[in-house]
Amino acid sequence: MSKKTADNWLALAEYDLETARAMLATKRYLYVAFMCQQAIEKTLKACYVLQHQKTPPYTHNLLRLVAELAFAGDLTGDRREHVEVLNSYYVESRYTEDMESLMKTITEEKAKALLASTEEVLRWLKSRM
Repeated sequence: MSKKTADNWLALAEYDLETARAMLATKRYLYVAFMCQQAIEKTLKACYVLQHQKTPPYTHNLLRLVAELAFAGDLTGDRREHVEVLNSYYVESRYTEDMESLMKTITEEKAKALLASTEEVLRWLKSRM
């Protein structure tokens, strides 16, 4: 795997982050959370490619991806907690019966906080590349 592959993952992550910002502007808060999860997932996959020189696992589980990276032990505190929170948004957002109740839990303030934390974690992840 090459740096080009990792760069492609990062470009997709940036696109997802921009989509999260657009969803915030249109008050689609569930999709802010989902796109934040996607941005972190794709950045972790870029890290995986750079560290292991092979295709990342076919998973959406952020904690599994983190566990397979050399800096896993350094992802602690608020950053780790944020990744744990985002991890749940991929699975839960896929099930129709959960969507309505999940949408009610994500307020504008929570969506803004998720986006801000995602931006901070992305900066941290990129500094580990």
